[in-house]
Amino acid sequence: MAHHHSHGHGPNHGPRDDSTGNLKVALFLNAGFAIFELIGGLWTGSLAILADALHDLGDSVSLGLAWYLQRLSGRSADTRFSYGYRRFSLLGALLNTAILVGGSIIIMSEAIPRMFEPGTPMAEGMLILAVVGISVNAAAALRLSRDNSLNARAVTLHLMQDILGWLGVFVVGIILLFRDLPFLDPLLSVVISLWVLYNALRGLRQAAGLFLQAVPEGIDLEGIESRLARIEGVLSVHSTHIWSMDGVRHVLSTHLVVPEDADTQDLFEIKCAAREAIDDPAIEHTTVEIEFVGEVCGLRETGGLRETDSLREPAE
Repeated sequence: MAHHHSHGHGPNHGPRDDSTGNLKVALFLNAGFAIFELIGGLWTGSLAILADALHDLGDSVSLGLAWYLQRLSGRSADTRFSYGYRRFSLLGALLNTAILVGGSIIIMSEAIPRMFEPGTPMAEGMLILAVVGISVNAAAALRLSRDNSLNARAVTLHLMQDILGWLGVFVVGIILLFRDLPFLDPLLSVVISLWVLYNALRGLRQAAGLFLQAVPEGIDLEGIESRLARIEGVLSVHSTHIWSMDGVRHVLSTHLVVPEDADTQDLFEIKCAAREAIDDPAIEHTTVEIEFVGEVCGLRETGGLRETDSLREPAE
């Protein structure tokens, strides 16, 4: 017996995608300041500033990558990528977060030995650079804060690290004006790097989960199945899957089993009710397959079911 499919291609209910422009602004701000910061770090002799300068140069590379992948993610679907290119944005988030983890480890490996043999940085220069650093990174972070994509959030974490780092440099600079405590400079680098490493590993876990098609955060898969099972004329529900294209826009598919004597009008009403049960602004594309009771499902034969699917009882 033939299968019946219902595909949802509703309008994008999510926020307007300004990611490309936001990332471009952040890229040029970050790259320009990284060069300025590198010169300033050499001038002041501050390891914290030099470490942040190298980190910012790495940020510029990852921002450029994020910008390119975000532009690519805006392409329409074609025969090669039938869902479009939005997953490239997720790839950018994964790569950027991995760069954050690596950069934090490198900075700590340089800073920890310097805690025992610290140099004496120029406190006045540190204060000047800190004020400029806070202003530039805050401007870029503010621009990206309006963007909800996982890619932009990963880049924002880079910028928040820099803001915290510069606040730390400012405080250390003030202390060094009055006390000779040069070990505070490398100690600051270690503290900042540990904070960033913790948050980056959390972001890496989220990005990797979405990349591996885990159910997106905030989506109640069992709740959706329960609403579908309560639709009049639906005997059971199975093979409900949901994954995310970019951390913001999701795709869902499900199989509904209906009575063998269901007619065209019954099927139409069931599909309309299914769309209402699934309705979520984040779910951009839905596929509902209708099966008649007793019909063999290919997923059941190949074992493509979760345990809850195979145990589900028909709805009353």
